[in-house]
Amino acid sequence: MSTPANLFDRLVGWSLANRVLVLAGALALVVAGVLGLRSLPVDVFPDLDKPTVTLMTEAGGMAPEEVEQLVSFPLETAMNGMPGVTRVRSVSGIGLSIVFVEFDWGSNIWRNRQSVAERLAAVRERLPSGVAPQMGPIASIMGEVLLIALPIDPATTNPMAVREYADWVLRPRLLSVPGVAQVIPIGGGVKQWRVMPDPAQMRALGISLDQLEAAVAGFAANSAGGFLERQGQEWLVRGVGRSRRIEDLAGLPVGSPRGVAVRLSQVAEVGFAPAVARGSAGFDGRPAVIVSVQKQPGTDSIALTRAVEGALDEVASNLPPGIAKPRFLFRQADFIEAALDNVQEALRDGAILVAVVLFAFLMNTRSTVISLVAIPLSLLASVLVFRAMGLSINTMTLGGLAIAIGELVDDAVVDVENVLRRLKENRQRPEPLPVLSVIARACSEVRSGVVLATLTVVLVFVPLFALPGMEGRLFVPLGLAYIVSILASLAVAVTVTPVLCFFLLPTMPQLGHGDGALVARLKETQARLLGWALPRSGRVLLAATALVVAVAASVPFFPRTFLPPFNEGTLTINVLLQPGVSLAESTRIGQLAETLVRGVPEVVQVGRRTGRAELDEHAEGVHSSELEVDLHADGRPRAEVIADIRSRLARLPAAVSVGQPIAHRLDHLLSGVRAQIAVKVQGDDLDQIRGLAEELRSRFAAIPGIADLQIEKQVRIPQLRVVLDYPALAAHGVAPAEVLGTVARLVGGERVGEVVDGARRFDLVIRLPDGERDPARLAAMPVSVPGGSVPLGQLARIEEGDGPNQIARDNGRRRIVVSANVAGSLSDAVAQMRRMVADTPLPQGVSVRIEGQFQAQEDAQARIAWLASLSLALVFLVLYGRYRSVRLVAMVMVGIPAALVGAVLALWLSGQPLSVAALVGFVTLTGIATRNGILKVSHYLHLHDEEGEPFGDGLILRGARERLTPVLMTALTAALALVPLLLAADAPGKEILHPVAVVIFGGLVSSTLLDTLLTPLLFRRYGAPALIAHPGAADAASSLNPDKGVTP
Repeated sequence: MSTPANLFDRLVGWSLANRVLVLAGALALVVAGVLGLRSLPVDVFPDLDKPTVTLMTEAGGMAPEEVEQLVSFPLETAMNGMPGVTRVRSVSGIGLSIVFVEFDWGSNIWRNRQSVAERLAAVRERLPSGVAPQMGPIASIMGEVLLIALPIDPATTNPMAVREYADWVLRPRLLSVPGVAQVIPIGGGVKQWRVMPDPAQMRALGISLDQLEAAVAGFAANSAGGFLERQGQEWLVRGVGRSRRIEDLAGLPVGSPRGVAVRLSQVAEVGFAPAVARGSAGFDGRPAVIVSVQKQPGTDSIALTRAVEGALDEVASNLPPGIAKPRFLFRQADFIEAALDNVQEALRDGAILVAVVLFAFLMNTRSTVISLVAIPLSLLASVLVFRAMGLSINTMTLGGLAIAIGELVDDAVVDVENVLRRLKENRQRPEPLPVLSVIARACSEVRSGVVLATLTVVLVFVPLFALPGMEGRLFVPLGLAYIVSILASLAVAVTVTPVLCFFLLPTMPQLGHGDGALVARLKETQARLLGWALPRSGRVLLAATALVVAVAASVPFFPRTFLPPFNEGTLTINVLLQPGVSLAESTRIGQLAETLVRGVPEVVQVGRRTGRAELDEHAEGVHSSELEVDLHADGRPRAEVIADIRSRLARLPAAVSVGQPIAHRLDHLLSGVRAQIAVKVQGDDLDQIRGLAEELRSRFAAIPGIADLQIEKQVRIPQLRVVLDYPALAAHGVAPAEVLGTVARLVGGERVGEVVDGARRFDLVIRLPDGERDPARLAAMPVSVPGGSVPLGQLARIEEGDGPNQIARDNGRRRIVVSANVAGSLSDAVAQMRRMVADTPLPQGVSVRIEGQFQAQEDAQARIAWLASLSLALVFLVLYGRYRSVRLVAMVMVGIPAALVGAVLALWLSGQPLSVAALVGFVTLTGIATRNGILKVSHYLHLHDEEGEPFGDGLILRGARERLTPVLMTALTAALALVPLLLAADAPGKEILHPVAVVIFGGLVSSTLLDTLLTPLLFRRYGAPALIAHPGAADAASSLNPDKGVTP
């Protein structure tokens, strides 16, 4: 490492020779960092979007079986062969197919969409006529940034008017805001111009359905007539047939079978009506229109929220009569701001604690200020790197800085402490050397040790960059922030710190004083402790080994989880009724659920979305309601509030699950299901896999801690089947397609045109009146045949039956999911589930897979364990390259098992499960724990080689005494800076960082305390052969030693 050391020495020399330039550069860094900070995007988490293309296909009232066979299956088959596709999921519902095509992490979403578009072009000709798949917009998994409620008072306001305002005023305005990907309204009623034929009148007046349809289809349309030239001018000919009057439609002639014109109003009822709804919405127990605003990936959530709020203020200043002011039901920016504020407070409080520790040890303001300057300069340098790399300010990048903040001063502390020693020594010389050369030499002496210690801290994090999947997306930015800030602190230590030492330290009054009272007392205590332990070193080391083994043996018994639970301040409650229920009944139950939840004291407001909105990418049936609940920040603990809500909703005839918006989306991303555990039963026979799912659900109910256990609502619902009688069709001379077309048009409704009203467009629909759509009267519906019409009952049988409400497929096979959340240990619950699945005999062709958070957690833990081994190997190689002795390297690395003791005990005492966040804490701790060993072993070697200290107890006691101050300062600053993250563990933003802080804090405490004895005792027992066998180690140490040539 001589070349890097020489490089850094030259950098120190250059900095001292260009002091004003260095300070100007530091000031420029501060200005650039502050300006860069203002322009960085802000979000709650790093980009967690797995590249996914969503295909939505409206299939006009088809049954789920037909949608699956004719639409979903051909689309799945076409998509499955594409490069980079990891999973294809589909849901086939009533008249709707949604196919999710998932690609590898990190793949280019635009290239993926291009590949999907090419496959779509090839498969379109195999789809039913009139069925056209559409790609959904590129949206973010965290994309639902706002839910806006427009309350409806049915006594004073027409729900259709509120929905019309949302569709044609609010939605276009919000879509024009840069960064908005989609705006989806639900609730109210979509206004239609509806023609409702009277079959009896049509038959009496001799009007066929085709005649009525042809007449209506030409209504309200303009035409182009080309150009005319007149008197040297060109005149545009424009045929204006467009009308916005319902009376003009009612008076439309539809035919004259007996020589007398028949108007539309004679054979049909004409008027405005709400479109057939598959969803409704409510706010605080009253009807409402709820508008969901989704953002594009990479957009600054807070800036977008403010832009949307500005657009809403602009629109709300001129509301039509009867339209209530929009209310915010869910605002993701609240959670982001709270989380970032909490992490920023942790940064601030950590810096204050670091300053207190430094002053307590250094006992003077100037050296404390010089050390502390490294914090803002390193943080602002990190901001510039974030900007260059396209990173955002989020809880993970800020968390990396919060974890590193105590270590940012380490390099500067070692420099300042050694410069102080050298300046004190120089003042005692008869002929003092020039201050500039003294500072240069002092900084040069510590440089290799500082670089080696920093390199080990950085090295342990590098393998984490190989983490794939969601855990990589979450923790790589944390590691990047940590490494960048640590390297920035090294850069500050070799440039700014020496310059500030030159300006502030030589004239310091305390330069001639000895150690402060605290340091003197600590040195005295350590000397007594070592004096007691050295004669008993064997027993002490044996006891320490036993302690490490006992603690390590407890690790397999930890409960495990993927990520700590978030505290978003809002809840998402799913209320699922039995499929087949009507939208009106589902809405009634949903409103009752709203009222019950609103009675909880901590609840501020409740919004409800029942069923599916017209533009939504989720195939929810009308039996499904989702409640968004906004909570007070204070009040009872969240677990008690959730238990209260569950107990209140238990009286409803529904399956209820309680979660949080972002946590739900993360679960959906991992398994396709909004729950922590998804047990997927796959096969070809829906009844068979449904029966197996019921059996598994009943077994799982006995597992302790299981909550929200339910089976996916894929059940059989009533169907009315029109079965054609082919001999009767032949006898009447009518084609099957004509009969089925008549049923589809009149019963299902057919859009025959649209009415344009300025910028607004309304569908013109032909559909039987609700009274005629009764199953008992369906047989009497007239069907046109050559020579007249006959009742439908003469051409087909009307039968009652049943069929699936929807069919879900995963990687080409039908599946039903048993989902559950866990209130206790996730790993224990999954282990019991696996045993139960293994004990259940499976029919032929049926498979069961368990997916969800735990699967990501198991994969991540296995991968992190392997990567941690790689980190240890890299640290070992770097240390061996310096010491050339396995014994000495082992003595340096003994801090790692010592740190393990405190980290594991801290997890047990705090009740934290073993999560991915805790594992990242262990990896971080590995690098930090070696720093103490490097400082001590290097100094022992220096004393023996350079100052001729004979090997023995005196060497051990002197080396430990002289290294006590920097070792304790670096350890305490790193540990105490984490205290703000240890407090208020469930505060937004701190939840995911709390386990990391617990592990590092506990490990630092134990490694510092144990290392007070372990490294000195190990060096005393095993260090002599290393010095004899590897004399080069002492030479290496002379360049590593922070105090070369300085005696206390």
